[in-house]
Amino acid sequence: MNWNSCERQIEAIIFAAGEPIELSRIAQALDLEENVVRHCIHRIRERYLEHQSPFDLAILDDAVQMCTLPEYGDVIRSALELRRTAPLSQAALEVLSVIAYNQPVTRSFVEQVRGVDCSSIVRSLVEKGLIEEAGRLNIPGRPIAYRTSPGFLRSFGLTGLEQLPNLPDDAEEEDPQEPEQLEGQMDFFEL
Repeated sequence: MNWNSCERQIEAIIFAAGEPIELSRIAQALDLEENVVRHCIHRIRERYLEHQSPFDLAILDDAVQMCTLPEYGDVIRSALELRRTAPLSQAALEVLSVIAYNQPVTRSFVEQVRGVDCSSIVRSLVEKGLIEEAGRLNIPGRPIAYRTSPGFLRSFGLTGLEQLPNLPDDAEEEDPQEPEQLEGQMDFFEL
């Protein structure tokens, strides 16, 4: 058995998991005995200690998670709080609003409402944990539908979507138009 290769594979799995992962799942994925996985984890921890790495592997019952050493807690907390409080761009707020009020919706729907490509903004909102996948539509291409996440509610201090402000009544905002102006607009919306 190549211990170095085994350790690197285990370390990669633990890192990619991002949360506690059961030792049995690691063992199954690598076709190893659980005691071999435990031995590799101890070797990885020794290597971290030897190289004065800021990382450690926390063993939680029958699971393991990558973590940082306690002495880096303040600087990590500071950096993550700065990132969390960074304001959203106007475009991101618009996309988030369209999703919040119409969910679940596809990226294509959001782009039709806004009139511009929104792929990078949708990706960014997913990464920030403000929106999440709500499944795929059963139409050609099987597009992903998005909805707001619990992180959205926490970030905006809401307990539920019913707390979103009401949208203005469309009839109040529209200017009265002549019938011939409306005909041209109706052609635009017909498919």
